[in-house]
Amino acid sequence: MVGTRAVVAAVTRADAGATATQATAPVGGAGLGGAARQGFANLVGVGLAAVAGFGLNVVITRGWSVHDAGVFFAATSAFMIAASAARLGTDVGTVYFVSRQRALDQRERIRGTILAGLVPVLAVGALLGLAGWLAAPALAEATMPEAGPGGVTALRVLLAFVPLAALNDYALAACRGFGQMRPLLTVERLGRTLVQFVAVAVAAWLGLSATTALPLAWAVPYLLAAAVAVAWLARLVRRAGRHVARPVPAGELLGPFWRFTGPRAVSGVAAIVVQRLDIVLLSALRGPADAAIYTAATRFLALGQLASVALSSSVQHRLAAAFARNDRAEAQQLYQAATGWLVLLSWPAYLVFAAFAEPMMALFGSGYSTGRRVVLLLALTMLLATGCGMVDMVLNMAGRTAWTFYNAMTGTVLNVVANIALIPGYGIVGAALAWTTSILVTNLVPLTQLWWSMRLHPFGRGTRAAMALAVACFGLPLGAAGLLDAPVPVLTLLAVAGTAAYLAGAWRWRATLHLDALRALRRGRNRAGATPTAQP
Repeated sequence: MVGTRAVVAAVTRADAGATATQATAPVGGAGLGGAARQGFANLVGVGLAAVAGFGLNVVITRGWSVHDAGVFFAATSAFMIAASAARLGTDVGTVYFVSRQRALDQRERIRGTILAGLVPVLAVGALLGLAGWLAAPALAEATMPEAGPGGVTALRVLLAFVPLAALNDYALAACRGFGQMRPLLTVERLGRTLVQFVAVAVAAWLGLSATTALPLAWAVPYLLAAAVAVAWLARLVRRAGRHVARPVPAGELLGPFWRFTGPRAVSGVAAIVVQRLDIVLLSALRGPADAAIYTAATRFLALGQLASVALSSSVQHRLAAAFARNDRAEAQQLYQAATGWLVLLSWPAYLVFAAFAEPMMALFGSGYSTGRRVVLLLALTMLLATGCGMVDMVLNMAGRTAWTFYNAMTGTVLNVVANIALIPGYGIVGAALAWTTSILVTNLVPLTQLWWSMRLHPFGRGTRAAMALAVACFGLPLGAAGLLDAPVPVLTLLAVAGTAAYLAGAWRWRATLHLDALRALRRGRNRAGATPTAQP
């Protein structure tokens, strides 16, 4: 609890500092310092959530059979796809518009913008939940024919919570538009994830049903999270509406909001399809056991992606504000600095995952060892993806949502076709190859578009330095040891020595890596104390 309170306090200071600096237009170092403060605090929260999420999967794989775990993972994949569809891309649209409206002092538009996105999300979420309930027998027969009646029950329990999951995500995204990271951390990162872990662990300890009790334990925390998130958003909207003589009605904002958000609605679904459809197809084409093994193997990617999630949340609204002011210099600085931080944090993780693929899969229990090839392939692929930075998010904040739509659709079509072609013959490795194809397309194509249209790229001095450090300290020694079939103790020794060298190198080149921006943490505390009534 002490650690949790410390994390929340750090984000509170970061939010207050960011709010104060954003009351006037941030330039250069101001925006970078704010991103560093919120990124650092958010990284701690995301790290705790990632560890809890990883532990959740270990509990599931060890608490129930491989077959039952596979049925549950296939059902949760269907839930995640439906919840993403219900969001309608508003997780990007609300951040984009609220950030711009605050940067341009258009507070009279904020309430109407929130309502313009909220009502459709609630309506579509309810329709998808109802349709999923009615279609559950057909969905279960198509995606997990070996599951029997239990698959129908699991699907119905989970899909009933789709509206609440969409509402929770919408409210937290809108809070980010206000420059507030604390709701995301306390409600989602710490709250829902930890409650979910405890509830599932209790269900496993009691030996409860994998088709009823497990889905309920996993889904009910969305109800609690949605209630808190909506209350938090309502408070922020009330604060933003103070002293506003005539708020702009939501009806006048529907057109601009949905012209921007509409393409993202489809591309957002495409992104989650790429991440989750392979699990559903594995269950349908190869059986629940393969789906369980593949899910376990790909959960390591979630640990490696925590840096991207944390940094994206702290940089997204700042990029939207920079583009609103047509400040390309600040946008370039934020993009390159964030990519350098992303590489610095994620490349060592992916290189370690690749080296320790076999012993890590043993954590899930017997029968999961064949997933090591999936870990190796996807970990190496993610080196390239993170090297491109948060390129899709940059395109979105620049207003190029149509481009991200076409990119996402291309990657999704390639992913689905490759999965159908490769899974029957190659199983989980075929699914990993299909995902690799879509990862490459959805990173390299937007990277080219961003350079061609705005001359923005992520390869600043900090990014290059972070790449060189990771390769020298982890890639070369662990790669050589792996080729020589070194035992786990030797790999562990190399990883520990590499970590020490890596930290020393990061400190030596801290200015190049923009780590000096973290010194603003202390100044952020002082500003937070001096500006308790800063603009929301």
